[in-house]
Amino acid sequence: MGYDLYVITDETVGRGRSHAELAAQAVAGGADVIQLREKRLPARDLLHVATAVRKITRDFGALFIVNDHLDLALRAGADGVHLGATDLPVSEARSLAPPGFIIGASVDSAAGAVRAEAAGADYVALSPTFATGSKADAGPGLGLSLLSVVRAAVSIPLIAIGGINAGNVADVIAAGADGVAVISAVVGADDVTAAARDLRARIAAVKQDR
Repeated sequence: MGYDLYVITDETVGRGRSHAELAAQAVAGGADVIQLREKRLPARDLLHVATAVRKITRDFGALFIVNDHLDLALRAGADGVHLGATDLPVSEARSLAPPGFIIGASVDSAAGAVRAEAAGADYVALSPTFATGSKADAGPGLGLSLLSVVRAAVSIPLIAIGGINAGNVADVIAAGADGVAVISAVVGADDVTAAARDLRARIAAVKQDR
């Protein structure tokens, strides 16, 4: 299973559509990975949401990643967890997770990517690649040059996240990303399935040529 199109669900960006609805529509369009990112719900409610998304991704053969919460990811039977700079360290998560459990890490430098790989990360996400309005504290875009530097520094998959859309996704893949993580470009679309299918096709076209 690859990481070509990695869709992060967000009910606000998704105009009130539920995480489960967004996940179902995205995987129908070819999303390889669904990440559940929800910071408002209490743990009990979030587990209910995660369980529903887990079933959808399993039915479609897509990966399911939970943002931040290792305990929730394990309880929901997710394929993995994605960790940010202020979350549980990758090395500690690796020591607690079962074999085969995926751990992803957000990074903002080549050095950070190297450290994450050494600590046991299965993939790294350069965040933000471009400026984005989907995450208020994301900071300025880091750019494609740094993306290429990070690609050369690690051997694990590299995901680009932040400000990626149909207009720039080809450049991102050409710069070395193994996949792209998106929020607005898919879940903010009128037709989530069509948006996912379009991005997936654009990614595949660049990979075929490179």
